[in-house]
Amino acid sequence: MFITPHYGTGSLADLFPSLLAGLGVPGEVDRLGLDVVADRICVLLIDGLGADALAANSDAAPFLSALTQRTLTAGFPSTTSVSLSSLGVGVPPGEHGFTGYLMHVPGYGRLVNPLTWRLHGAGPKIDLLHDLVPEQFQPSTTVFERAAADGIAVAQVAPNLQAGSGLTRAVLRGSEFRPYFSVGDFVDGVVTALRAGPRSLVYAYHGNLDTTGHVRGPSSDAWLLELAHVDRLAATIAEHLPSDTALVVTADHGMVELADRVDYDKTEVLREGVRLLGGEPRARHVFTVDGATNDVAAIWQESLGADFDVVPRAETIDRGWFGPTVAPHIAERIGDLVVAARGLCGVVRTGAEPLESMLIGHHGSLTSAEMNVPLRIFRP
Repeated sequence: MFITPHYGTGSLADLFPSLLAGLGVPGEVDRLGLDVVADRICVLLIDGLGADALAANSDAAPFLSALTQRTLTAGFPSTTSVSLSSLGVGVPPGEHGFTGYLMHVPGYGRLVNPLTWRLHGAGPKIDLLHDLVPEQFQPSTTVFERAAADGIAVAQVAPNLQAGSGLTRAVLRGSEFRPYFSVGDFVDGVVTALRAGPRSLVYAYHGNLDTTGHVRGPSSDAWLLELAHVDRLAATIAEHLPSDTALVVTADHGMVELADRVDYDKTEVLREGVRLLGGEPRARHVFTVDGATNDVAAIWQESLGADFDVVPRAETIDRGWFGPTVAPHIAERIGDLVVAARGLCGVVRTGAEPLESMLIGHHGSLTSAEMNVPLRIFRP
């Protein structure tokens, strides 16, 4: 069963506005009813930690599992660039404009990867940081900018490769960036940043669980061992929190293991009438040649069967997948058709995307395993 994102009442986009309200920032509303009133807040985001997987493996994560359990939904697609954008701007994808892992931006003949801020595939190298300026691509104020404007000391603790990246500049700007180089350095960076100023807000990103899930699968022993390390990381941060601090733990998406793959690059009938194929295996954006949308929709639905929903752009907007409102210039970044997986299948591209096609764990669609993410709050 598909889960429509709970925008406005229970999604990742609602988390930071609710926390800013607890920090006393004027104009912010506690949309989630968290009632977290504190001088210092740390949001620890564990990439790839689905709520379903955490519940199924509670023994491996005793600290997180002992906290009051609550669930949020990711936005759609349930993928990192979209979720971090919803988190950092505090609005759904239809407003912040990030619509997928590989995204069509009119004016470019190739797809844009927001995580790397580069054009996807072979072709001329273009400095997108100069050509597609992140602050212009996503001009709305971020939650960090809004917090800093109210005098809150804001910091981001994340891998050094994210410092000054296009995605950081677009949706996570407005904070002091503190790179970390080890687990101990990660904890120290979080705790040190929390002590800055009379009020502080820290966003901390940890990505190893997601990497393990992609490569080994979210049901593997390696993933369970990594979950145990993540749980201990959260517990260690909790042990060292300054007074009057709230630790909020969440994630950007869950994950499933593919049981079957449809190879677009080797299935000629799927390529007929298609000019660009964006997104990722669990949530594809299909951009068609003029006049071919209906025919392509029929071919894809017949070929893929009941394991996939092939939905026209206008219908995805009507269903609220991208939020209650979608700006016209953002609608252009959504496929003429959106193909969302229901079962444990994915549409891969072994030719154009060989590495992604080899991965065991995937996400992006609207199933519970991918959409639901945990929300855990610890107070000393």
